[in-house]
Amino acid sequence: MRSTDILTDAFSRVGDGVARLLDGLDDDALVWRPDPRANTVAWLVWHIGRGVDAQVADVAGADEVWTSGGWAARFALPFDDAATGYGQSPDEVGSVRVTGELLRGYVDATQEAALAYVATLADGDLDRVVDEGWDPPVTLGVRLVSVVGDATQHLGQASYVKGLWQRSAR
Repeated sequence: MRSTDILTDAFSRVGDGVARLLDGLDDDALVWRPDPRANTVAWLVWHIGRGVDAQVADVAGADEVWTSGGWAARFALPFDDAATGYGQSPDEVGSVRVTGELLRGYVDATQEAALAYVATLADGDLDRVVDEGWDPPVTLGVRLVSVVGDATQHLGQASYVKGLWQRSAR
């Protein structure tokens, strides 16, 4: 097995996990909050997509599918197209009010772009330094693993919120 096969599997798990997460959630469940300052499932899934999209596009030297694929216009969110969710306020979190179908479509598009990029890589490419701002400098392999790790952490958070919503709906 090549290192890039592992990355392909990891990125695929993010998309598959989002699909399972969104299954059975209506629009009210997507924006439900266990606390007024908590993240919603909708925001967390959007943030997963934005994180994968922005970071993979950056290392690939490609356009983000958020803008190039017209997703920003379809979501019509009240903040800058460059926003990825990092540092957003509870009010901004609450403004992500979209359908599960739209969320799934965007995450699928980001997964497709990530998988297409990973398919172009050879194992040796993963040693390329992509960020000198850290000590030690960050390689492409480390960055891609970090992207997957961040996405899976947010997927776990969204799953937890879904579970809380399911308990509250009883």
